[in-house]
Amino acid sequence: MTEFVVLIPARLDSSRLPGKALADIHGKPMVVRVAEQAAKSKAARVVVATDHPDIQTACQAHGVEVVMTSNRHESGTTRLAEAAAALKLPQHLVVVNVQGDEPLIAPELIDRTAEVLVENNVQMATAAHELHDFDELMNPNAVKVVLDKNHNAIYFSRAPIPYPRDAMRAGKREMPSETAVLRHIGIYAYRVGFLQRYTEMSVSPLETIESLEQLRVLWHGYPIAVETAKEAPAAGVDTQEDLDRVRAVFQTV
Repeated sequence: MTEFVVLIPARLDSSRLPGKALADIHGKPMVVRVAEQAAKSKAARVVVATDHPDIQTACQAHGVEVVMTSNRHESGTTRLAEAAAALKLPQHLVVVNVQGDEPLIAPELIDRTAEVLVENNVQMATAAHELHDFDELMNPNAVKVVLDKNHNAIYFSRAPIPYPRDAMRAGKREMPSETAVLRHIGIYAYRVGFLQRYTEMSVSPLETIESLEQLRVLWHGYPIAVETAKEAPAAGVDTQEDLDRVRAVFQTV
């Protein structure tokens, strides 16, 4: 089994749900719930990386390891690079980036993302699942990814990819039949050394256009291995409706 640690970037600001990292979920802040779920994986260590003292206090109150980082980060990846340096993690160690708004993330998905990185001998890995709904194909909030024959990402986009040209010309609401449509899952694995390298890469135009930080990696020529999950993961928390749904799940546990 691959040795890895989980780092959870968490900030207090959120445009759609202010303060969501500290939102109560059945008696505990969401960021603590995420850390507890990540601890069910095979990770050797789970650490929250934050820029806000209130999140630090909440984590400490519940026995969750936390490290403070700058409040100037534009992405979770650069925040994790600072956290890895502060924690003095070895350059070869695998880090899995679990988003701070995923309290229902499957521990098995965390494990598998770390394993895929090592199995494919790459510096970065992520995950996806098959998409079967035409509206989701067309939804810009659902990020799609297309893969090569080695299961490495060719491109990520908010646009419908692959685009079913003939069906669209005929006015049909049909999914491509030649290959599966894959929706990206926002979990990443990296080597610590690559995290540091990422911070030195120039911002790519594709990344700016699509507002997808993983495109910086492809732009600079690094492969991203993609694990195709058998099932869609539980949705994260972006809105009050999402939070209510997650609260209901924890209430029944």
